[in-house]
Amino acid sequence: MQQQTVTSDVTVIGGGLAGVAAAIAAARAGATVALINNRPVLGGNSSSEIRVWVCGATAHGAQKYARETGIMGELYLENQYRNPEGNPYFWDQVVLDAVRAETGITLFLNTDVTAVNADGDDDDRRIIDVTGWQQGSERRLTFAGPVFIDASGDGLVGELAGAWYASGREAASVYQEEWAPEVPDGNMLGSTLFFYTKDLGEPVRYVPPSIAKDIAETSILVHRRIDTSANGCDYWWIEWGGELDAVADNERIRDELWAVVYGIWDHIKNSGRFDAETLTLEWVGSVPGKREYRRFLGDHVLTQSDIMDQTRFDDRIGFGGWSIDLHPPGGMYSTDHGSKHLFTSGVYHIPFRSLYSRNTRNLLMAGRDISASHVAFGTTRVMATCAVTGEAAGAGAALAALQGITPRQVATERMAELQQLLLRSDASLLGVPWTSEDDRAFAADITASSTLTTLRVEEAPDAVPYALDEHDFGLHLPVDPVLDSVGILVEAAGPTEVTVELWSTEGGENHIPVRFVDRRTLHVEAGRSMVGADFGYAPTTPEDVVVVIRRAPGLSVIVNAGAAPSGVLGLLSRTPATDLNRPQSNAWSAAELRRHSPVFEAAPATLAYEPEHAVGGYARPYGGPNMWSSARIASGREESLELRWPGPIGAGRIEVIFNDEVDEDLVNLHHHRTPFAVIPELVRDYRIEAATADGWVTLDAVAGNRRRRRVHDLGGVTTDAVRLVVEATNGSAWASVVAVRVFE
Repeated sequence: MQQQTVTSDVTVIGGGLAGVAAAIAAARAGATVALINNRPVLGGNSSSEIRVWVCGATAHGAQKYARETGIMGELYLENQYRNPEGNPYFWDQVVLDAVRAETGITLFLNTDVTAVNADGDDDDRRIIDVTGWQQGSERRLTFAGPVFIDASGDGLVGELAGAWYASGREAASVYQEEWAPEVPDGNMLGSTLFFYTKDLGEPVRYVPPSIAKDIAETSILVHRRIDTSANGCDYWWIEWGGELDAVADNERIRDELWAVVYGIWDHIKNSGRFDAETLTLEWVGSVPGKREYRRFLGDHVLTQSDIMDQTRFDDRIGFGGWSIDLHPPGGMYSTDHGSKHLFTSGVYHIPFRSLYSRNTRNLLMAGRDISASHVAFGTTRVMATCAVTGEAAGAGAALAALQGITPRQVATERMAELQQLLLRSDASLLGVPWTSEDDRAFAADITASSTLTTLRVEEAPDAVPYALDEHDFGLHLPVDPVLDSVGILVEAAGPTEVTVELWSTEGGENHIPVRFVDRRTLHVEAGRSMVGADFGYAPTTPEDVVVVIRRAPGLSVIVNAGAAPSGVLGLLSRTPATDLNRPQSNAWSAAELRRHSPVFEAAPATLAYEPEHAVGGYARPYGGPNMWSSARIASGREESLELRWPGPIGAGRIEVIFNDEVDEDLVNLHHHRTPFAVIPELVRDYRIEAATADGWVTLDAVAGNRRRRRVHDLGGVTTDAVRLVVEATNGSAWASVVAVRVFE
């Protein structure tokens, strides 16, 4: 047996998406990192061992413009390109490659940390080192360093260190939460096993193993859906153990889940109720996918009101958008529905104070063990949001380690520095502007070859009517600075009255109708006509609005096949608005009309896509698209964005963030398939040029780009102007750039 000590600036325990993002972020911030995982593959619940699809703030499209950027965004885009079919084994390699690309990370797979050396009083603990056993190599490894991140999910490291934590369900009175029980208990969300099926094209018999349960003797057949067309993720409701101890009873929970999986398959194959003669089980999980266990206590406990009020914390480091999604403790045997959901009006913010321990000075948390109540945990627990907290925890840990301070000091003394570090990495941080004094782009005059100024989509030959008999229609638009009038092309079966309303989204986090502004009732004749409404709306700051056409028999909106400019969306109501005091984002869907464009025209000209938006400000949709967009690209024409200074500057590094249409949902792992390998809005071919006495000189050129953030190290160039020349996109009719940043 070997004994080895590993010393790193940051030690990350747990190789799920939270731990992976934490390790990558810390390494990119200049720290040396040990990433420790007790399984042979990375990815945690999303890995090929468990195969949970990666959900996040998009909430399957309920939230608009909410897809994660930063490290999680990079994984999404890379997986979309390399693995559009959602093969779980290919996903393992996408995640592994991302870790191996960072030279500052030393990876330890199959290494189970089971001992923690910590000291200090109960209210001021400090971790000295942690020790684990690496299977196969027979090595006992001790990991030492100034800062540790518990991204293990279950939170064993924090527990052994003496970090304070909560588990189970708090009483409603503790945090004044409507969705909490009146009396506290130890119940949690349960664990799940998935299975995959395959059609062999020939008869396959199934002899159930002894463990298989007769599900006809349970409540499952009455209260849960079983269907041969369902894929693995459709059986998320095979959940159990919420009334047990997810760790102490792990073996019992797994056996019960196995019994039900094999019992369900027995029912499908042998009950005679399904056409399943040629189907076989291709794969059954053996590692329960856990949802909940310990939740450590930080300086702030995230609560239901924080989520629903979309509290804008001064120390916000990321966002989430999944619903508060709670499951009955009885899981698959419960007579209640398998889950209940409460959506916000848009995304919500997560504070850094929820990512470090209240009483253990050098411990941060990432993933499902962050500081949150049981109710708030119902939304933060999904994996893309876990990755968001991981990236912030990793960046914060690197700052703490390299500057010799505690995570709490980062929160109280270096918060702006951490937020700017996250923004430079294009992390999922909303409503915090980029203000870095190191960025020379702030001092430049910004111009473009062309700019999108008119919000108008003309009727195309392939335009078709979309009936509004059962849905209200919404047109999401940026308003900068005013919206005087808007016209939408409709078709009426006969003379009718059309109600057109203007709604504010009431905050950059939201992209649905939230606050009523004005209403017009208009008469239209049979056939197609432009329904025009004058609103004269002038918000005090740029914002997004939704123009609503209320449903009416025989009324349709005319829609082109093809995307509208970024920032413009067609929405359809899913249910009538019943609570105008707290509208929920899932009441409006963009799925049906995504990458289709309603025919409309808005006046006057907009400033929402001016070149200045690519410098400073926000790098995501927030009260507008926050990007430069060219006018519609003419065939063969290049578009460019130019930065010019009053005199020569040194340009050693240029960082570009391209528009990758963060409204597009990319949850293709076992869930759905997005029909392109590269986001069409991404710039495909481009070059970076500098002005010289002899004219423009190319400093770097890229062909076939498929990434949102690109970094160009120029080695030091003296110039008074640089420009980004877009030669082609990946399919979009507009060239669009979110940010250009220039450093010496």
